[in-house]
Amino acid sequence: MSRVDWLRNPRGEWHVIGQIALMAVVLAAPIPGRHARGHSAPWLYITAITGGSLCTAGLGFVVLGAAALGPNLSPLPSPKKDASLVESGIYSAVRHPMYTGSVLFALGWSLAWNSIAALLATMVLLAILDIKARREEQWLEAKFGGYAGYKKRVKKLIPFVY
Repeated sequence: MSRVDWLRNPRGEWHVIGQIALMAVVLAAPIPGRHARGHSAPWLYITAITGGSLCTAGLGFVVLGAAALGPNLSPLPSPKKDASLVESGIYSAVRHPMYTGSVLFALGWSLAWNSIAALLATMVLLAILDIKARREEQWLEAKFGGYAGYKKRVKKLIPFVY
């Protein structure tokens, strides 16, 4: 591959760059003041606890997904040449657990910090990851004959829903 081939996005390089940039936006989004007139509103505690729980769940999805992939793990959405199809563990509940985890983490971060800007970036991140998953699934269907059946049995990003 020549130096400029990555500009054509042959293995999903731009999807990864977009994902990283959006996660950076989520993490760096403006955070409003947490105190009004020196008092903390009770709902801020609720959103902080809910957000922290979602961040933890998101990290769990990412860790379980990476562990289940093992040597198949790649930063790019295109599968490795010697990859095998993983359908067990967290991959039996959702086809893209690391994307699910990233969105859960970003949503949790947005709630924990009460940041509308982070929430908006999270929505864009979800859209980008959905597009990335569609492209990745094209490569997976081309590589693995059993992927179409797996797709019918297991939801893409939200277990039992979508």
